[in-house]
Amino acid sequence: MMEYKLLSNIKGPDDVKKLSQAELKELAAEVREALFNRTTKIGGHFGPNFGAVELTIALHYVFDSPKDQFVFDVAHQTYTHKMLTGRAIAYTDDAHFGDICGFTNPKESEHDMFYIGHTSTSVSLATGLAKGRDVTGKKGNVVAIIGDGSLSGGEALEGIDYAGEMDTNLIIIVNDNEQSIAENHGGLYKNLEQLRKSGGACEINLFKAMGLDYKYVEEGNDIEALIKAFSQVKDIDHPIVVHVHTQKGKGYPLAEKNKEEWHYAIPFNRETGEKVSYGNGESYQDIFGKYMLDKIGNNDKVVCVTAAVPGAVGLEWDVRSKMGKNYIDVGIAEEQAVAMCSGIAKNGGKPVFVTNATFAQRVYDQMTQDVSLNSSAVTTVLFSSSIYGMGDATHIGISAIGMFANIPGVVYLSPTSREEFLAMLEHSVEQNDHPTIIAVPCDGVNNMIYPVDSNYDKTDKYQVCEEGEKAAIIALGDFFNIGVETAKLVEARMGKKATLINPRFASGVDRELLDRLCEDHDVIVTLEDGILEGGFGQKIASYLGGKNVRVLNYGFIKKFYDGMSAKDALEESRITPDCIAQDIINGIKA
Repeated sequence: MMEYKLLSNIKGPDDVKKLSQAELKELAAEVREALFNRTTKIGGHFGPNFGAVELTIALHYVFDSPKDQFVFDVAHQTYTHKMLTGRAIAYTDDAHFGDICGFTNPKESEHDMFYIGHTSTSVSLATGLAKGRDVTGKKGNVVAIIGDGSLSGGEALEGIDYAGEMDTNLIIIVNDNEQSIAENHGGLYKNLEQLRKSGGACEINLFKAMGLDYKYVEEGNDIEALIKAFSQVKDIDHPIVVHVHTQKGKGYPLAEKNKEEWHYAIPFNRETGEKVSYGNGESYQDIFGKYMLDKIGNNDKVVCVTAAVPGAVGLEWDVRSKMGKNYIDVGIAEEQAVAMCSGIAKNGGKPVFVTNATFAQRVYDQMTQDVSLNSSAVTTVLFSSSIYGMGDATHIGISAIGMFANIPGVVYLSPTSREEFLAMLEHSVEQNDHPTIIAVPCDGVNNMIYPVDSNYDKTDKYQVCEEGEKAAIIALGDFFNIGVETAKLVEARMGKKATLINPRFASGVDRELLDRLCEDHDVIVTLEDGILEGGFGQKIASYLGGKNVRVLNYGFIKKFYDGMSAKDALEESRITPDCIAQDIINGIKA
């Protein structure tokens, strides 16, 4: 077992300040060993944390947290910060891995200002902290730490723009490692490159143009250089940007060489870099990437657009490089992506926007105003709109149905299988009438059980898969298989077959079918991988409110699910075939 001679004695920032310059370098080495200990075994954000070790040590050496307040953008580079603020055991002792979450969290420590897991927020939050400090007569520095990739986000630019006219202490650390999750995209990165090449001295300076003071540090992994720079700006009386050039993945050659692959790592072998295999089966990422590559090859009007998460949605480098000019990464700028897609559609193109559902939360306005109000035929593919694969509350996509399926004019499709996903995707790309959202199933790649339609022009028409009596199970998307298993249990226990329905459309109600079901069914059940309030099931329940039938809705209550496994969340919400089947049997009239 590794002996952490220095790190084991760090109970807070005051202990960091007691160390000599030489000891600080030793501390950095121990911190990296602790990072290896955790990430090789349970995974985590690898590259961002390895690149920010020295920067974080220098911050805590110079500033006085929590009196001086740190706001880390995204907070996926805060593992070192957690170690230096009394939480090192969560990295050095395997038994304590579960003590912390992957991001800053005020419930864990007074040194964490906010629970943050999304990008481009730190500067805006910091401007608010600075204003709150000033109006309440408090003292101390406010320090925002933001990566270069996050600068492309609209909120980051809004925050920097406002910070430029503030007349008070505000320090913005730009951690420039020349990389977002994948490569950076956007015109501002040309200026960052000029600033790096000129040592911060080039005439064009986007930060100065916004009214901010500016300082450049080339050796962003040199603790002494960082301490010197931070000491010079501590207690400054006006806003300043400290532009620090760091190396993402510093200390692990494989991560230094392949920054995108090592942005986030699942458990791996340190010596070889080989990652733990969770099976070699086909994924929806693979399916989507292949579809888009083939589609663009056959139709030059098709454009695939993403916002800085290509690897997470099946657009690995070899795929996107083959797409050429028909592939667009706008950087961390989802609003730009969606509005741009509306423009592409308006001029006859076939845009497909793909992202994770949790990041799509930022585009409600664009989806409503720029896309749907203008009837733009934009296809949006949402990965991770699900309880499956959940972890920290910041990255769970179960709000997607309630958010997007209620926008007028949007058709929200929930496929249940590989074949249905591809059919819906093909139909959506080819039609020109309305925006479509497709929620990618998250319960693994399942092959079709029942016939799949190729045309979805007749919106809100559900598919009756099995005709039964007394009870009807309407199971949406990746909860369809739960419905299948529930129907089997009902038949086994009662000797009566339940009607099984694949609704396909989360955005509407099949009134004709529901009216027919009311004639000879006592119980109608809805299953959805989303929040119940404002969700799919409530549409059904609302329509059937005056009918002589009992409606049972299964989904999730409106709360933040944090650190809970999908299995536990499903059981807590009674979304298991056994529980549902028993409720159905109890609800059927004698």
